[in-house]
Amino acid sequence: MVVNLYTPQAIWGRELRHYRKKAGFTQGQLSEKIHFSESLISGVETGQLPASPEFAETCDEALDTGGALHRLLDWRRGQQIPSWFGKWRDKEQSAVTLRTYQPLVLPGLLQTEGYIRGLLGDSDEAIAARLERQAILTREEPRPPLLRCVIDESVLHRLVGSHEIMRDQLEHLVSIASSQVSVQVVPPGRVRSGLMAGFVIATLEGGSEIAYLDTAIRGMTTSDQEDVAAAVTQFEAVRIEALPLSMSIDLIKRTAEERWT
Repeated sequence: MVVNLYTPQAIWGRELRHYRKKAGFTQGQLSEKIHFSESLISGVETGQLPASPEFAETCDEALDTGGALHRLLDWRRGQQIPSWFGKWRDKEQSAVTLRTYQPLVLPGLLQTEGYIRGLLGDSDEAIAARLERQAILTREEPRPPLLRCVIDESVLHRLVGSHEIMRDQLEHLVSIASSQVSVQVVPPGRVRSGLMAGFVIATLEGGSEIAYLDTAIRGMTTSDQEDVAAAVTQFEAVRIEALPLSMSIDLIKRTAEERWT
């Protein structure tokens, strides 16, 4: 991925590198001190990955910057990312595998701009912030994560925006499907009762796992092993009810042509 060296994100990354080197830390040493992955630090410094307020504050403390890095994130205030989402975004950026089940809408990492606008309205900042997250799927370094998505078939039939937006969105799902990104569809009636909300499981370097759970009010990031284990169990229970990848893609194609054309 080619990075514009003069975007605010890239400039912020160079400031992080400046303060890190001034403090005499390698990326690995800083990683050990702040408990964020070395690959995330590298991605932020090269402008490929965004920094969250939590990440900036942790770096400020470790590098004794007097809060400079956090203040430099003022350019991002307009992006309207909820504070509770910042912790998850950092984990998403550094994950080697992401597994998600979504019963209501398509996963954010696979949403087109039109679909996002249909969900979020005309906030260009919020739309840009969601699209920015998707860069992890096309980056060169670190290697993009494996993305395994399972969705309810109802998601394919739920109107978001317009017929044209839905057709473009489903065609995007078909085009992006690969060994790296898979989408499987669960036919109606196959999901166990009680499994109502979406969730994501991130596997990090070294094999540790963390989960993001949707709630009626906000998302919740948890590393509690019982919660994560329950999410893994639920994901596998839904996945085995889903159509195989090839059949899922055929169904997505048919739905785009028959319902949204």
